[in-house]
Amino acid sequence: MPESTPRVPIGTRRRRFTLERPVEEPDGFGGVIRRYVPGPLVWGALESLSGPERVRGGRADAAETHRVRLAYRADVTPAMRLSTGPRRFAIRAAGDPDGRRRELVCRVEELVAGERAP
Repeated sequence: MPESTPRVPIGTRRRRFTLERPVEEPDGFGGVIRRYVPGPLVWGALESLSGPERVRGGRADAAETHRVRLAYRADVTPAMRLSTGPRRFAIRAAGDPDGRRRELVCRVEELVAGERAP
């Protein structure tokens, strides 16, 4: 990630997230149906990011709405989601800010009910 992000004390990781993994199954018509299955529970800190929605090519572009800081995990990819209670977050980017494998910073977009994740 391009910008420097300060470390968050472990005590601020008070929110419990479920890491959801995508599973694709054939739909019988040559396509696939993607669903998400719950994976491991992780503790993290959720920060709201302020920023306007970007417009590119005449349409609104998905923008990161939050930052989630977790203990480092090597298996997190942008295909996964995070959930906490009724809220769902699509992971847009995940990276180790200082390369020490102590912390994982995820840029996420909150999914609104009725909206599909790409």
